Amino acid sequence: MRFRSKPLAALLAATALTACTVGPDHVSPAVPPAAQAGFIGAKGDRISDAAPVANWWQLYDDPVLDGLVADGLAANTDVRVAIARIERARASLRGSRAEALPQTGVNASGSYGRVSEGEVLPGMDREGRRVAGEFAVGYEVDLFGRVARGIEASQADYEAARQDADAVRVTVVADIVQAYVDAASSAEQIAVATRSLDLLSRSERITNARFERGLNQKLDVIRLTQLREEQAASIPAMVAQRDAALFRLATLTGRAPQDLPDAVRARGDTPDVGKVIPVGDGQILLARRPDVKAAERRLAADTARIGVATADLYPRITLGGAVSTNSVGDTAVLGSGPLGWLVGPMLSWAFPNQEAVRSRIEQSRADASADLALFDGTVLRALEETETALSAYRNALLRKERLQASRDAARRAADVSLARQSRGQIDALDALDAQRTLAQSDAQYAAATRSVAFAEVDLFRALGGSWSES
Repeated sequence: MRFRSKPLAALLAATALTACTVGPDHVSPAVPPAAQAGFIGAKGDRISDAAPVANWWQLYDDPVLDGLVADGLAANTDVRVAIARIERARASLRGSRAEALPQTGVNASGSYGRVSEGEVLPGMDREGRRVAGEFAVGYEVDLFGRVARGIEASQADYEAARQDADAVRVTVVADIVQAYVDAASSAEQIAVATRSLDLLSRSERITNARFERGLNQKLDVIRLTQLREEQAASIPAMVAQRDAALFRLATLTGRAPQDLPDAVRARGDTPDVGKVIPVGDGQILLARRPDVKAAERRLAADTARIGVATADLYPRITLGGAVSTNSVGDTAVLGSGPLGWLVGPMLSWAFPNQEAVRSRIEQSRADASADLALFDGTVLRALEETETALSAYRNALLRKERLQASRDAARRAADVSLARQSRGQIDALDALDAQRTLAQSDAQYAAATRSVAFAEVDLFRALGGSWSES
């Protein structure tokens, strides 16, 4: 059997030449020039305007932390959910691309039975088998870009899903580092509190010995005992805080609490980058933050959907063809049985009542307008978070520096007062005040060290991150 393919090819060529894509083309929204400039808070010896590094947690030079982050990126449940959503978006994109290809279908049926005498010619068997088969091909001529805009929207959705996954990775890595910092700084605070407790116990023994010799009053011993017990009471809360951080760290890295490495539990000092942190500028930030990039891709997707809806205002033409056969009795299905074929266009058009189509167009335009507002808000929020994190980090460093000087002075005063008390040069009340001041100074400095470490993590979180396709 022959088909006359020249007229069909000519029709396809003509429709390709006259095809157009309706709807607006996406243009990335502009951001104010001021948003691309340097940061207000990028000042100080520990901050530079160099471009941030991708794997920022490696600035800590801590192999244990590097291993935890790698485990979290591989096994964290939130990351796994984000990756599954990428796969879903990729499958949707594949489905949209398939609409640009010819659609094929095969139908076949077979039966055995008996028909009435009036349904067959004289001499033919009334009882036997019947086989029917059909192969159909359909191709939508994308005159107005409905299919092309659908592919464009699915592509943007897929890219937005990838950026969403990067945003999840930023959060997961920051949470892992923060939990690690929390556990280590809690251990350091416990050590500080334990040293203060030992110092108070020593002072209590000295005061009690002087009381037994009649050199101090019983009230002096009671006051030191009360201060020592108060210091001891603060330690269990710190232990509980450290345990909670360790359990949270195990969950973030996809582990049960008891499976956390011993090296994590052994860390007893607060991690500190201890070097200049590169933060870049506003332009680098907006090109780096995955939430900003995801918002731009969602705007692109909904802009393309305006074109998908607009294309429904115009006729939809599908070119189709089919080959079919019917076989009765012992006739071969693809042999001597009857064979038929057909080819031709099909027109589908919602006309003249197009209010439903225009309603969908307006809905798509409203979605795009909302996406533009969300993009602008995401840009402003990214700048706000980064400036806030820079200010918090800079001032946390200043506070830690001042408290370090205060703690050193309190330690010298406590040492002097303890020596003078043992020689009977000052009373127990003065020594008690010096011990209380030192305990408070040590606790405040440990808390300031913790605040600096948390401020570092918040700054890295605000700066975002980037990962390869893997």
